[in-house]
Amino acid sequence: MPKPSHREKILTEGLKVVLDHGFCGASVRDIVHAAGVPQGSFTNHFSSKEVFGLEVLDLYYSMVCVNVRETLRNDLTPPLERLHQWVDAQIEFLVDGDMRSGCLIGNFSIEAGDGSEKIRLRLAEIFEELRESVAYCLKAAVTAGEIPAATDCDEIAAFLYASLQGAILQSKAERSQAPLERFKTIMFSNILR
Repeated sequence: MPKPSHREKILTEGLKVVLDHGFCGASVRDIVHAAGVPQGSFTNHFSSKEVFGLEVLDLYYSMVCVNVRETLRNDLTPPLERLHQWVDAQIEFLVDGDMRSGCLIGNFSIEAGDGSEKIRLRLAEIFEELRESVAYCLKAAVTAGEIPAATDCDEIAAFLYASLQGAILQSKAERSQAPLERFKTIMFSNILR
């Protein structure tokens, strides 16, 4: 099996550094140190920290997309069960990180969205793609008779994803999964009943 390239090491280890310290708090020195590569390797592979940030964001989003395919877009599972699995996967990821890392998409929205128009635009695309996946699942729930036919799936999807991001941020600040559990309870007992 071939050894990972310096570029791959910088991205994979850099993702961990960014999750631990935030995009703004992660210095190039921290990133290359974690990757175990010379500092010049960073500039050999990334023309700027912004370019690195976009690639780390896409790396993280590729992992999110695997989860989305296995849950929200998995047509073999009943729709509301898919939504449960999707939320549970978010909670599990955050618990595994001791409620410290949060969601890189939300973190980038706070940290890097104002400082980089390219990152802001990429985040907007990601938010829209995720909203569409939640809406896809909700529309399947309508078709399956699990939620009322009058449900505005697109609006509810936008609300649910924004609410989930808020619950993640609050859970990160409180170092507690209680806000996420509250989100999950209200989502299923009040909004999608």
